[in-house]
Amino acid sequence: MARVLTPRAEDFPRWYQDLIAKAQLADNGPVRGTMVIRPAGYAIWERMQAEMDARIKAAGAENAYFPLFIPESYLRREAQHVEGFSPELAVVTHGGGKQLAEPVVVRPTSETVIGEFMAKWVDSYRDLPLLLNQWANVVRWELRPRIFLRTSEFLWQEGHTAHADAADARAYARKILHEVYEDFMVGVLGIPVLPGLKTARERFAGAVRTYTLEGMMGDGKALQMGTSHELGQNFARAFDITYTSAAGGVEHAWTTSWGSSTRMLGGLIMAHGDDNGLRVPPRLAPVQAYVMVVKAGDGVAEAAAKLCDALRDAGVRVALDDRVDTPFGRRAVDAELKGYPVRVEVGPRDLATGNAVVVRRTGGTKAPVPVPDVVSAVLAALAADQQALHDEALAMRESRTVSVDSLPEAIEAAATGWARVPWAAVGVEGEARANAEGVTVRCLRRADGTVPDSEDEPELVAILARSY
Repeated sequence: MARVLTPRAEDFPRWYQDLIAKAQLADNGPVRGTMVIRPAGYAIWERMQAEMDARIKAAGAENAYFPLFIPESYLRREAQHVEGFSPELAVVTHGGGKQLAEPVVVRPTSETVIGEFMAKWVDSYRDLPLLLNQWANVVRWELRPRIFLRTSEFLWQEGHTAHADAADARAYARKILHEVYEDFMVGVLGIPVLPGLKTARERFAGAVRTYTLEGMMGDGKALQMGTSHELGQNFARAFDITYTSAAGGVEHAWTTSWGSSTRMLGGLIMAHGDDNGLRVPPRLAPVQAYVMVVKAGDGVAEAAAKLCDALRDAGVRVALDDRVDTPFGRRAVDAELKGYPVRVEVGPRDLATGNAVVVRRTGGTKAPVPVPDVVSAVLAALAADQQALHDEALAMRESRTVSVDSLPEAIEAAATGWARVPWAAVGVEGEARANAEGVTVRCLRRADGTVPDSEDEPELVAILARSY
């Protein structure tokens, strides 16, 4: 297998690109910075969508869809917003063979266009909260693209809400952070993310607070997995999102926005992948059990098909590989690369003794199991390996996170992992110095691990790291 992929320890970026190609997850698109997501990769994204969508709806938001093209004037209504996105904008100046009267922007995010319609749809306090989400593509012109992590076009969900007061908006932004994003990332992706508050320097353009979830990748760098923003009344003022209160006065709404994207696929690869390929957590995997016919023989294909049916009846997502005209070794390597959590190998020799072989992708164990016990063995393996992947990632993060007292120590520690340092020892000036060395403040947290409301709270802890 080491010949299939560049070893992670030898060249982590090359290993990442090798894995994406060899596991057939994605390919580079025809325009620089774009990507083609192949069926194997898209199947994982669909599972991410399904899990996230259920949580978003449980939080009360409804799905809608808004235009890809946004009038350039909309972005200019919120000064910080347009300034923050200007370097990344793709602008259309011609359409239908003619120059447009007003240029339109290909959406980098939809606060502005959704704000326009919130203003139209909200009249009274009875219309609030207005909780919307859309699954869409966005374009941010990327100078240094990397598949899944930074591409000029990517897929995501973006939520946008309007509330009657600041407290309700803050509570909802945090609800999304914890009950949607953190619950999904920890419980399904198996990535032990750290929730925290972004500094003013790292805050989303136009927001008053940005909450983040940071995951450690296999090389010790950080990846921002998702964000939730309190926008205060900035966009409500810019787009005149007002409502008549119960007391009869006219008030500006308080808004939020929040998003997660196909970047999570990159996080999945880098957090759980190994030198043999991808390892997909069982709760996420489109195929949880991969039943393989080792070679043709009396009753082998029939036994494999029956095992598939039994596993499917037990609620396992299963696929059958009966391509006996392709060498079994090649098929097994491909299954390892794609990260199927469990393989069930059915061959004439094992079947003659009443067994099938159960192979677990996490841990690499391989054991004969009596055919009547295969379903229970697979279910037990799926549950155990979901937890094992999380625990392995958590142990790695803890082993590569150090507590230090000063900014120079934090910058040094960020060469191999994360640094935990008092925010008071960093501050705004220290953050700028760290940035100059390629290190960022990933988030601020309270000493007890909870998420602060402000970077001015006393005794905050900063997490510093290099990042993607």
